[in-house]
Amino acid sequence: MSAGSRRFFIRGHKLLFQEEEGGLRLYDGPDASAFSALYRRGLGGDGELIAVSEQTPPPVGCVEVGLRAAYAHLPEPVWMQAGRAMQILDWHNQHRFCGRCGAATVEQQQELAMLCPACGLRHYPRLAPAVIMAVTSGDEILLGRARRFPGGMYSTLAGFVEPGETLEDAVRREVLEETGIAVGAIRYFGSQPWPFPNSLMIGFAAEALDRAIQLHDGELEDAGWFRAGGLPPLPDRMSIARRLIDAFLAGYKAK
Repeated sequence: MSAGSRRFFIRGHKLLFQEEEGGLRLYDGPDASAFSALYRRGLGGDGELIAVSEQTPPPVGCVEVGLRAAYAHLPEPVWMQAGRAMQILDWHNQHRFCGRCGAATVEQQQELAMLCPACGLRHYPRLAPAVIMAVTSGDEILLGRARRFPGGMYSTLAGFVEPGETLEDAVRREVLEETGIAVGAIRYFGSQPWPFPNSLMIGFAAEALDRAIQLHDGELEDAGWFRAGGLPPLPDRMSIARRLIDAFLAGYKAK
């Protein structure tokens, strides 16, 4: 199963899947005209987004699955493309009118843009860059728990990049604001589109200069240092947070 040649039927904010023996498969037909398609757009390559009316019941044997849950049923390249479809649909729905003058916009086909015919402003999909970091000290990693996390889960620290900041500045600020810990060496790890709803997660390993934790800004309800043999419940493997933790366990550090 490849990321190409896929049609993503979206009803509301969920993907349509077809029930079959042994699990679920991405629903792929019939033609969208049978569903009162509200919007359709190519995703690049052979992928296509098809948004269908919530007033039309799903076909017999179909179920609606949220994007997070869909990870369990799709190969990762296909899941990533589904996330792209969700983000494009959100962008289309949120930019039907110009944010500068209020006129109705016109979608462009030659580029991913909504053009305002009145004032000429082009509205492109917006990404919110966020840093996420595995802060380490010796053989321990700093993990935090936000109030919204399920089931006692802890994760790496993260936060949005502010205007005028470098990524490295954002790493140092977020760690200091959330835990009171200063970091020294920083090493780029990798990135991940994160369509919940429109983030780009940029991962780093960072070395702590001290170990005393002080929860300052209310973002976390707890934080602590953990060794490989005593890790708490962790994020799903779909996330770059988990990949950062797994890389730490494999010996990846800031230096």
